[in-house]
Amino acid sequence: MDTQRSVVILGSTGSIGTQAIDVITRNPDRFRVTALSAGGAHLDLLAEQAVALAVEAVAVASGDAEQLRTAIRQAATHAGDPAYEPELLVGPDASTQVAGSGADVVLNGITGSIGLRPTLAALEAGSTLALANKESLIVGGPLVKAAAKPGQIVPVDSEHSAIAQCLRGGTEQEVRRLVVTASGGPFRGRTRAELAEVTPQQALAHPTWDMGLMVTTNSATLVNKGLEVIEAHLLFDLPFERIEVVVHPQSIVHSMVEFVDGATLVQASPPDMRLPIALGLAWPERLPDAAAGCDWTSAATWEFYPLDTEAFPSVALARQVGAAGATFPAVFNAANEVCVLAFHDGRIRFTDIVDTVARVVQGAGEGSCPGVNHSDTLDVETVLAADAWARERARQALGLEPRSAAPGAGRGTRSC
Repeated sequence: MDTQRSVVILGSTGSIGTQAIDVITRNPDRFRVTALSAGGAHLDLLAEQAVALAVEAVAVASGDAEQLRTAIRQAATHAGDPAYEPELLVGPDASTQVAGSGADVVLNGITGSIGLRPTLAALEAGSTLALANKESLIVGGPLVKAAAKPGQIVPVDSEHSAIAQCLRGGTEQEVRRLVVTASGGPFRGRTRAELAEVTPQQALAHPTWDMGLMVTTNSATLVNKGLEVIEAHLLFDLPFERIEVVVHPQSIVHSMVEFVDGATLVQASPPDMRLPIALGLAWPERLPDAAAGCDWTSAATWEFYPLDTEAFPSVALARQVGAAGATFPAVFNAANEVCVLAFHDGRIRFTDIVDTVARVVQGAGEGSCPGVNHSDTLDVETVLAADAWARERARQALGLEPRSAAPGAGRGTRSC
């Protein structure tokens, strides 16, 4: 058994972060949390987490340091430890600073491309990166892969965790294809015409998973599945033609690996992110009772359907973007984030999300943004410049007011 591992949790107040803390607190002999980071919207929860875990540092991307200090003092006093006072970091670079602190494991549970710098910082510090922030790998692509040593990135997405587990059953040369499963989201079976009238509330009613606004909406459009196809390509070094998507409404089979002899290995478990989170923290070991297993004494039916590419064109678009490489994935992801928020603000229809993303990607391909048609030798500034350009281009396409700074761009970016 491994000695106790030090852990930094990025995005501690979100869905991944809170479940990770649950796993860790049930295994205090295995893990010690040294730092937490969050966006800053839930300071009371962040303070409670910091006090309960006695972390050395707390980081927030935005907000006031005095408000954070007050929240921690109140939580510490309530817990009977008024002397507790961690190091506080506030600002856009705060998560990057704690990510690069040299912990044994950094769990990146941040949502969006703002997770890129923290991902690179964790890799450069030599930490094992438990990666739930798929966007940082997708937009960073070759930049992230070049920074990672073999085995340094452990996927936390349930699909990629499943593939990683199944790949233990054969050699790289024996793999024929990867099969990524999709629940189909709340709109499985609907036609494109029917999708035009769905509401934001309906889009957030995912049938099997409890996630945040962005990821849940991406699951409804299947943009999330498109991003996962790109992620699988980058993680496992298989060409896109050997990565397939199949709809599996029950979300019990999290993905599959087919081998050259015709055998297919599946990873099956009830939908519970604590299992892949626990694997990300303890890899390559398994934590006992990380999550409940399947009840094999009860009758059950598992269904699999082909993907409806007409109603859900996002996966095909993602394949094109992933194959183009360079900064096209950053453009795809950034435009989508803008469109999702516009949909929830009531500015556009559900089907406008992917349609608009496709137009922005097309504009990038036509050379509208200097730097987008860049080689695969990337740097952070080029990636974030493409991100910023795509956000503004999407806002223009939707008739929204331009912003002076793109949410995902961070500091020190140049505009296209």
